[in-house]
Amino acid sequence: MTAGISIAEYLFRRLREAGLNAVHGVPGDYNLRLLDYVIPSGLEWVGNCNELNAGYATDGYARIKGIGAIVTTFGVGELSAINAIAGAYAEMAPVVHIVGTPNRSDQQNGVKLHHSFCRGQPGDYRIFAEMYEKVTVAQENITDVGTAAAQIDRVIRECLVQSRPVYVQVPMDMVDAIIPGTPLARVLDLSPALGDTTLEREVCDIILDRMKTSSKRFILVDVGTSRYGLSAQTDQLIKATGFPTATTPFGKGIVDETLPNFHGIHGTVGPHIFTSYVDSCDLIMNIGPAHSNVNTYYFATVPKPEVTITIERDTIHMGDRTWSVSPQRILRRVLETLEEDPLPKAVSYPDLPNLHQILQSLPPVNPTSKLTQDTFWYRMSSFFREGDIILTETGTASNGSRDFVLPKNTTLINSGIWLSIGYMLAATQGAALAQRHLSQSDNPLSKGRTILFEGDGSFQMTAQELSTIIRQKLDVIIFIINNNGYTIERLIHGPQESYNDVASWRFLEAPSFFGAEMADPSYPVYTARATTWGELGGVLARDEMRGGKGLRMVELMMDVMDSNDTLRLMLELWKSKKAE
Repeated sequence: MTAGISIAEYLFRRLREAGLNAVHGVPGDYNLRLLDYVIPSGLEWVGNCNELNAGYATDGYARIKGIGAIVTTFGVGELSAINAIAGAYAEMAPVVHIVGTPNRSDQQNGVKLHHSFCRGQPGDYRIFAEMYEKVTVAQENITDVGTAAAQIDRVIRECLVQSRPVYVQVPMDMVDAIIPGTPLARVLDLSPALGDTTLEREVCDIILDRMKTSSKRFILVDVGTSRYGLSAQTDQLIKATGFPTATTPFGKGIVDETLPNFHGIHGTVGPHIFTSYVDSCDLIMNIGPAHSNVNTYYFATVPKPEVTITIERDTIHMGDRTWSVSPQRILRRVLETLEEDPLPKAVSYPDLPNLHQILQSLPPVNPTSKLTQDTFWYRMSSFFREGDIILTETGTASNGSRDFVLPKNTTLINSGIWLSIGYMLAATQGAALAQRHLSQSDNPLSKGRTILFEGDGSFQMTAQELSTIIRQKLDVIIFIINNNGYTIERLIHGPQESYNDVASWRFLEAPSFFGAEMADPSYPVYTARATTWGELGGVLARDEMRGGKGLRMVELMMDVMDSNDTLRLMLELWKSKKAE
């Protein structure tokens, strides 16, 4: 392609080439002309209710599709979204944030424009970009037609390679500027830089030697496994070695939980306890670690470095040694060697928990008994099926999801670092849209459902995004846990304090309020309330819930201080440590 192309079209076509099918955002006078190019570039436009929600939705979309994009206006719009972008940065979601800014001449002359601080200083127009430097891995301001294509290519590449947000400013007078289209003839190069094959062979041999000479081994899978593109190789490694495997809370859902050597979440309380086994291991392979306090049971499950092989995005650590190598290529070498020269069959590990046995051993419930979280999360596992995308909001839902027993090829989206409540409803909109965009592919997620578990307090943070779900006619199942406020905060401090209360909403009337036509056969809406196990069983058995289309919303009535045992015990442990 040699013809000229506008900067805006070049940007959106590159994003589409990278795997994007939709752009989220909110219109504003500095980005309107930019938005004119979204649909003609072959992308879907999703207008959200506000920029914060748009950022959350873009993050959810990116976690399923591999890349997301949000467009906001300068100043007020981008600052409204910055919390969501910071969360994407913390939790490694590949988001491209595009900001429409004032004309270059107005910026250079320090014109006192709306959405700025109106101080008449040219530097004012860089203030918001400087803020974004802290929460993005690459930034570009498109002010020169000669470098625009290279700048766009760079930020998209960094977004995908580093799996973190990037930031692009497009001044109004640059949107229609024409640049050569020739770079579009070349596919973006996303491959890691060529490494030292001798060094890679050396590291591979060291890893294989450790595998063969160790007697007690363990694989710990964390969130970076998916973010660094290592999920498939890690699954193969678990199968090839037979080593006992677990995930962190943040890593749950990344690997196949039906494998016989998978043992759930590595924790220190409740049914997840097997720290004594892990502490006795002489080899731990820790893949993609994110050692936050909530992801490691307040650092109690961080592996001992002297016995750990830590696999990061572009480095591998063993003891006091670090190699800058490609983990993808190293794991490929390891797997190829194991295929030719398998390890001896691993011994069984009867002392480690078996999730499926725990699930099968649950006693039957009394249909008239009230719903309680002690076994609720385990029992919900039977509702899931292959291909489902399951989202759990920060709080009792996210902690409860540690008890899920997931089928193959399911994806769990939770938060292990940022924990911004309200994220999940908007993220569900993005995830459901991404799932729709996979419908023509052979991706297993294309055949599943999008299922959200959300607390009543969290729902109130971003409730208006239910209207976007309805307007886009997305297929979503929402379980709202109505426990009259912020239960996790009550468990931490202030069980009776009014600051942990929330307003009492009629949640099941929300679909109608937010625009759903309750009798529309093209987008059916089903709502229900469950207070007892019998009522929940009846709801889950309905065709609308098992495989129907449309919006399904179930309000689960639970006691104000109810939580699963894991959360309660973990918080008690944390409080005792603080008191020491």
